[in-house]
Amino acid sequence: MGAAGSKLEKALGDQFPEGERYFGLENFGNTCYCNSVLQALYFCVPFREQLLEYYSNYKNGADAEENLLICLADLFTQFKFCREDDAFLFLANVIDVLISSQKKKTGVIAPKRFVQRLKKQNELFRSYMHQDAHEFLNFLLNELVDILEKEARTAKNEAETSPPEKVANGPKNPQANGVQKEPLVTWVHKNFQGILTNETRCLRCETVTARDETFFDLSLDIEQNSSITSCLKNFSSTETLNAEDNFFCDKCCSLQEAQKRMKIKKPPHILVIHLKRFKYIEQLGRYKKLSYRVVFPLELKLSNTVEDADSEYSLFAVVVHVGSGPNHGHYVSLVKSHNHWLFFDDENVEMIDESAVQTFFGSAQEYSSNTDHGYILFYESLGANKNS
Repeated sequence: MGAAGSKLEKALGDQFPEGERYFGLENFGNTCYCNSVLQALYFCVPFREQLLEYYSNYKNGADAEENLLICLADLFTQFKFCREDDAFLFLANVIDVLISSQKKKTGVIAPKRFVQRLKKQNELFRSYMHQDAHEFLNFLLNELVDILEKEARTAKNEAETSPPEKVANGPKNPQANGVQKEPLVTWVHKNFQGILTNETRCLRCETVTARDETFFDLSLDIEQNSSITSCLKNFSSTETLNAEDNFFCDKCCSLQEAQKRMKIKKPPHILVIHLKRFKYIEQLGRYKKLSYRVVFPLELKLSNTVEDADSEYSLFAVVVHVGSGPNHGHYVSLVKSHNHWLFFDDENVEMIDESAVQTFFGSAQEYSSNTDHGYILFYESLGANKNS
């Protein structure tokens, strides 16, 4: 990315953020779905910093089996410290850095190790067909959680099997029998997990039944010439259950008409919104891409929550699907870093104006030459102590 990198550095000029680096990612045939999401996650600062902190502690501890979490952390370390895939090249780079007293700020990294591990973990991503960026994001976050939870359980079991530490009044931190343990909360949960509450009100006795469920992202149905705010309102709209959809009320002990709605009980620190641009059309017998124009603001107020106060968010990344259908196309990403918007297209990185973000809202008409549409949106909470 020599020429492109020099062009980016020239565009940023003296405003090039200290300590920040921008690297394109090599495409291994069909891995744009992976590259676009990885760029968005890398510029999710709290997630990135906690991942790098985890990796630092991991390297200082005992060796463990390689997994997707380690491969991702190693890749982010390459971004951060301008590494190459080969460890010996890394040492050479360190020497070059010491000599020049300036680290490389642009370039191309080949995420070969990560992609190989991804394909080994999930056969869905082994083919060379067009993959779905949202499916990849879901798999990745859940896989990271599984790894962290497994490590925590292993560490806890080792601590419990070791001799108890003796103190004046008996063993330290004794566990009471029959006490329900709190669910494990990892740093992935702290960044991305929110809580939805599903409320159902019986129209006969007015009893409200509430059921909570967690989420890492919100998948929203979309309509033509709409906005994220209207999509969120539709997501939380009240639905009437009647006829064959009647609700079984525990208090009435029978099927009754009811009203239900879904609301956000606890907003996440990082709000990920997935726009359902691929819809199955029964008449066609296949999925079709919806090129609808859906406006996503740079600053978002989340008003449809259980809490009275609005939750304010700022857009920092967009994964864009390019193409007219779900089975072929391309993925790119837009990222905000230090008040600059950057356009990542695999190996290529360019600086763009903030006003260019709106060109990815979608098409106001059904047939349009513009096939670049926002698909996954990443918002960060503006609450300073949200993730504390």
